[in-house]
Amino acid sequence: MHMKTGVEQSVYAILILSMLPEKAVLPGEAISQQLCVSATYFQKLLRKLVSADLIASVPGIKGGFKLKKRIADIRIYDVYLAIEGRQSLYSSSGILNDMLELCEQDRCCLLSELMDEAENAWKSVLKRKTVAHLAEEMQAERFTRQLEALQAWVQEKMVVK
Repeated sequence: MHMKTGVEQSVYAILILSMLPEKAVLPGEAISQQLCVSATYFQKLLRKLVSADLIASVPGIKGGFKLKKRIADIRIYDVYLAIEGRQSLYSSSGILNDMLELCEQDRCCLLSELMDEAENAWKSVLKRKTVAHLAEEMQAERFTRQLEALQAWVQEKMVVK
């Protein structure tokens, strides 16, 4: 199993957006620069987050992005779904069927149930944790100086509507 970096980038983008005052937005290009991500690639992630109703896009010269929901209401699983979609992490390639030369009605995969159980357990954890949980962890004393710098950066880059 391998999750694309887009999920991680999207979670941190949402954390950055959570630092905005109510009437402010942040340009997508500024967020992509802060996350060291290609602006073109990052725009695709932002569109997915907008489509999932997690963030809002404000058009115009003074446009940008802002949260559409409170971070306490955004589960990590919601971000995962927005970026990765609903497809299963495991898909049988039919090796057992070929190995045992099973006929069409006997086709199966011994790993499928185990993989489904593991995926359900993994999803359960992601459904329990919200972006607010991560924001609380980010408030830890060890990040104080860096968090202050990030908040100053947000204040500098934000556009007030």
